[in-house]
Amino acid sequence: MAVTVNFTRTDGSTIPSYQTEGAAGADLCALLSTPVTLQPFERKLVPTGIFVEIPAGFEAQVRPRSGLALKHGISVLNSPGTIDADYRGEIGVVLINLGSDPFVIENGDRIAQLVLSAVERALFIPAGNLSDTVRGAGGYGSTGKK
Repeated sequence: MAVTVNFTRTDGSTIPSYQTEGAAGADLCALLSTPVTLQPFERKLVPTGIFVEIPAGFEAQVRPRSGLALKHGISVLNSPGTIDADYRGEIGVVLINLGSDPFVIENGDRIAQLVLSAVERALFIPAGNLSDTVRGAGGYGSTGKK
C-alpha cells in the first residue's frame, strides 16, 4: 500500500527514492555546496533540501543506512529521528562518525533512509496500581543475556 506524501524541495536536492522493490526506507541524500568531513566521534547536521507533509496518523522516521554503519561507523545520532505530521521544515540528518577514520560526505550522497510509519496517540490515565507481571520492575538486562 502506498501512502501519498506531498513534498517540496530546494533546487539541486534529490527526491527520496527506494532503491529496491522491497525496500522499507527511501534514501535521503545530502544537499551540500561543499563536501563535509566528519571526524571520528564528531556529529553534524546534514541538510537534504527536502520538506515533507506527512499525513495525519503517520510519522516519518530517519534511520541510519546499514552499509554506512558497517563500513564506516556512520550513524544517525537520534535514531530513529521522528518527523511529526505537523512539521514543515527541511529534513536535516544528525550524523555521527563512530568510526576511527574521517568520513567525507559529498553532495548527493545517500546518508540516511526515511521510513513512513503509522502512529496512534495514547490516552494516559492515572491509575492507583498497575497490573503485576513476571518481570515486574526489572529494568535493563533483567531478563539476562541468553
